[in-house]
Amino acid sequence: MAATATSARRVALASLIGTTIEWYDFFIYGTAAALVFNQLFFPKFDPVVGTVAAFATFAVGFIARPIGGVLFAHYGDKLGRKPMLIASLMLMGFATLLMGLLPTYATIGVWAPILLTLLRFAQGIGVGGEWGGAALMAVEHAPEGKRGFYGSWPQVGVPAGLLLGNLTFTVLSATMSEAAFMAWGWRVPFLCSALLIVVGFAIRLKISESPVFEQAMERKEQERAERMPVIEVLRRHPKTILLAAGSFLATNATFYVGTTWIVSYTTKTLDYERTTILSANALLAAIDIPLMMAFGMLSDRIGRRGMALGGMLMLGVFAVPWIMLVDTGVITLFLLAGIVVQGCRTAVYGPQSAFFSELFSTRLRYSGASLAYQIAAILGGGIAPMICTGLFAATGSSLSIAGYVVVLCLISFVSTYLLAETYKRDLSDTTPAVA
Repeated sequence: MAATATSARRVALASLIGTTIEWYDFFIYGTAAALVFNQLFFPKFDPVVGTVAAFATFAVGFIARPIGGVLFAHYGDKLGRKPMLIASLMLMGFATLLMGLLPTYATIGVWAPILLTLLRFAQGIGVGGEWGGAALMAVEHAPEGKRGFYGSWPQVGVPAGLLLGNLTFTVLSATMSEAAFMAWGWRVPFLCSALLIVVGFAIRLKISESPVFEQAMERKEQERAERMPVIEVLRRHPKTILLAAGSFLATNATFYVGTTWIVSYTTKTLDYERTTILSANALLAAIDIPLMMAFGMLSDRIGRRGMALGGMLMLGVFAVPWIMLVDTGVITLFLLAGIVVQGCRTAVYGPQSAFFSELFSTRLRYSGASLAYQIAAILGGGIAPMICTGLFAATGSSLSIAGYVVVLCLISFVSTYLLAETYKRDLSDTTPAVA
C-alpha cells in the first residue's frame, strides 16, 4: 500500500496549502497584537503594560497548542491523520473569522479582551492539532529517501502563512489612513479567513489517508495504542519527547522574536516605518520558502541531526550581531541580519517534519511528534515576545535579547546532540532514537 509519486506530490501540496492557511490565521494575530491590540483591547493600561498584555493573549494560543496536540494526536493515532487535518482547519478558521467580528473595549468593555483571549485559545487548539497531522501525512506518503524534502512542504506553510499575512497588513497599512486602519482596517485579514476555510476544506477532502498508518492498522499494530496513545508515548518515550522539544526551542523562539517582538520594537522604539517593517518581514518570509525546501532536500543526503547542530551553533554566534544590526535603523542591514538568522533557523526547521516523525513508531508518531513540537512552542515561541518586552523594559538594552537567544541556542544544541541521527531509519523502527 505504498504511496505513488503522484499521490505523494498531491498530499505534499495539500499539506502546504492547508498549513499556509492555518499559519496565516495564527500569525495575523501576532501582527495585530504588535500593532493595534494594546490600544483597542487594553486601552486602560500604560502603553508598555498594554503591549505586554497584548503579547500575553498572543501567548495564550501557545498554551493551548499542547492541548490541541494531545486531543488531535489521540484521535489521529487511533482513527487516522486525514480527519484531524480537516477538523483542525475548521476550528482555526472559524475562531479567526470571529476575531474579525469582535467588538473592541470601547464597545463592550472588559468582555472584549476576555472574548479575544478565548478565541486565541481556540486558535491554539486548532494549530496544535494541525502540525502533527500535516507533517505526518507528508512524511508517511514520501518516496524512499525523500522524507526530508516532502516533509519540508508543510514546514513551508509557516513562512508562506506569514508572507500572506504580512502582505495583507502591508497593503492595508499603505492604502488607508491610520484612523481607518485602527477603526476597521485591521479586521480585514481576519475576515478573509472565511474564503480560506472553503479553499482548504475542498483540498483536504480529496487527499488519501497515510499508507503507513493504514498498513499499521492492517497489521493490527494499533491495538495497544487504541485507548490512550498520548499516555503510552509519555510513558515509553519521555526522554525523546523532552530532547526533541529542547532541540526546537531556539528555532521557535527566535522566529517569534523576529516576527512579533521586533515588529513592535522597531515601530515603537526605533525609527522604522510600520509599512517598511511589514514589507521587510514579508520579503524575509519569501526567502524562507526556497531555503526550507533546499535544507529539507539536503537532509536526505547528509542527515537531520548534523544540520540542526550547525544551525544552532551559527545562530548562537550571530545573536549579538543580529540585534546590533536591527538597532542601526537601516533597513538593508535589518534584512541582511534577518537572512542570516533565517538560514540558521531553516537548517533546523526545514527537515523537522521528517526528523520528528522518524523519532517515533507509527502508532505513537502523531502523539510523540505533536507533544515535542507544542511543548517547545510554549517554552519557546509563546512567551518569547513577552520575555523580550520585559527584558528590554528592565534593562533598557536590546543586547539582553541577544543574551536570551544565546541561552536558548545552547539548550537546543545540547538537546539535539543527545538525539540520534534518523534519516536512514525505517518508519517502522521502534528502537529509541537517543544517542
